[in-house]
Amino acid sequence: MAPSSPEGTAAAPALAARIWDRQLPHYPENRQRYTYLAIIVLATISLYYQLYVQFAVATPIITHYQMTFTFFVYISVVGNVVGAFSSLLAGLADRWGRANLVIYGLLITGLLVTFALPNAPNKWAFIVLSALVGFVEGIILVATPALVRDFSPQLGRASAMGYWTMGPVIGSLVVTVVTSNTFHGSTTWQDEITYAGISGLLVFVVSLAWLRELSPELRDQIMVSLRDRALVEARAKGLDTEQALRGHWRQMLHLDIVGSAFAISVFLLLYYAAVGSSVIYFSTVFGYSVQRANAVLNWYWAANAISLVVVGLISDRLKVRKPFMLIGALASIVVLIVFALDATEPKTGYYTFALLAAGIGITGGFTYAPWMASFTETVEKRNPAATATGLAIWGWIIRLVVAASAACLPLVVSSVTPLVSHGAQVAAAAKEAAPALAIVKAHPQLFAELAKYPPGQAPAALQQQAAQEVGLPGLGTVKAAGPQLAVLSKYGATVERASVKNPVQWQHWWWVCLGGQILFLPFIFVMAGRWSPRRAREDTEAHEQQLAQQLRELDGEHV
Repeated sequence: MAPSSPEGTAAAPALAARIWDRQLPHYPENRQRYTYLAIIVLATISLYYQLYVQFAVATPIITHYQMTFTFFVYISVVGNVVGAFSSLLAGLADRWGRANLVIYGLLITGLLVTFALPNAPNKWAFIVLSALVGFVEGIILVATPALVRDFSPQLGRASAMGYWTMGPVIGSLVVTVVTSNTFHGSTTWQDEITYAGISGLLVFVVSLAWLRELSPELRDQIMVSLRDRALVEARAKGLDTEQALRGHWRQMLHLDIVGSAFAISVFLLLYYAAVGSSVIYFSTVFGYSVQRANAVLNWYWAANAISLVVVGLISDRLKVRKPFMLIGALASIVVLIVFALDATEPKTGYYTFALLAAGIGITGGFTYAPWMASFTETVEKRNPAATATGLAIWGWIIRLVVAASAACLPLVVSSVTPLVSHGAQVAAAAKEAAPALAIVKAHPQLFAELAKYPPGQAPAALQQQAAQEVGLPGLGTVKAAGPQLAVLSKYGATVERASVKNPVQWQHWWWVCLGGQILFLPFIFVMAGRWSPRRAREDTEAHEQQLAQQLRELDGEHV
């Protein structure tokens, strides 16, 4: 064998370094910065498309694996508990970096969702594979907003976080748009999940080629505006990153971090229900098909995505976060009350729900984009080097709240299990057996007596009486409908009782969501940031003056 060339020997380490070492020694120009932010948003969209697609086809998955509704809900519970603790693990992104966690996380989820999840042999394998996807998602949930924070100065943070938050929202919108337009005819739920996995693998390739991150010396500083770049790069040369991270977990365990993370988590209870249970809600309460239920949700996701960006831009323009959080939360409470009151009314039409969904989406975006900006600024106020640590605590809390809400939902809405498990079966049986049911209802006492005996073994006198009263053709109709009548006898009463309870029980859950939004309000006051745009402008002007002085001193040192 010929010896390898020096060029070949050098090329291998160079390629390995390019694939793994993604740190930027200088803060990027705007064009590069926007490219990195766009890739982060694209990665987030793809990730949540993969994570949420199973909820859009929940009914056929439940039927395929013969699950109960409670078992299906616990798929989400297990995935979120696993994701909660992987979020804590992602706090190490302050030491390890962020980009590789995102890139190779996308590879793992893409492979799992494309090849493993749709081919799970049974419900236990399905729940394990979903948990693995949740584990990786918990890590990426922390790494992506940390990257957004790194590439967005404080004066542009709300709009940047608005774009990032579009990831879960547009991911949900992609789910509902794709399923509402493709899930029919020969398409299966396995196909829908595979589509999502392929999208993840494509975004992995894009991220592998172009995504980068700041060096620890750059990202461990606060950057108020892009004018701080020269000062940040100058300070980076003498920054001790290990010293900056000492005691970083302890620094994050304060009310403004932990309390705010819990507050936004319970504020989003309605969002979790929209993602995980809305298709089942609309199908069991109002009889919507999967396509029609997802079409209602399109209004919510589209309105929410637009709101996140618009409000983020306005928040940055006025340089305040708290007023937007307060106004958005109060407006969301009002819209949710109207929705909850209409949720039990059979006369509530599709477009009423569509408008309410749009209203919930707008008010939610009004609240969330400024909150994300304020939260990262609150973390920076404690320690800018511990951004991923603060976000890890948020990711841990939000995943535990999601798991708890998913576990409690079947307890509050207990009527869903019989409706999902047997509702369609009972409806089909009732339709097919309608002629036979009419005959049975016309002769209730006679058929009550016949039911006491196995088929064909009733006394001769009773059989003769039945032939005289009903006629042989009528008895033949009832006999032919025997399997359907057996289904109705076994499940009919249970399904009927559940149908009566179901709307009211769902309304109880909407009131729980309302309580979470009310609880959010007082925690706005503990976060960093001004209430007054005038005071915020004064702070910015003071910072600009201080920055100018520091730059003059830096120039003097260079001279």
